[in-house]
Amino acid sequence: MEKAMIRVRMSTNDAHYGGNLVDGAKMLQLFGDVATELLIRHDGDEGLFAGYEEVEFTAPVYAGDYIEAVGEIIKVGNTSRKMKFEARKVIVPRPDINESACDVLEEPIVVCRAVGTCVVPKDKQRRKEQCKNL
Repeated sequence: MEKAMIRVRMSTNDAHYGGNLVDGAKMLQLFGDVATELLIRHDGDEGLFAGYEEVEFTAPVYAGDYIEAVGEIIKVGNTSRKMKFEARKVIVPRPDINESACDVLEEPIVVCRAVGTCVVPKDKQRRKEQCKNL
């Protein structure tokens, strides 16, 4: 099945709460971007996100954290594409050392998991072979 990944640094603009805490909805935004890439790779179209079945927030995310969001298509229907997602914290800032110090985590910290479904209308689907090397 298709897989996709993006990695981004959370900025102070992403911090929504005290202590530079990032809103959990930001992880869902990242999953939406991953889903869009998966649909483009699979169908040659951005499709539409229909909804989430499961969302689980497992650890806090702060401004300065690097987040890796991954996803894969786990089931293909006529027009639906069921996907699972995971967001992991891979780098953290170390303000206790200095304002620009960071550490790469030996083991990424899972901050969010989700399962969702997207739809690509029949008239927008292109066969996979048609999408490559245009």
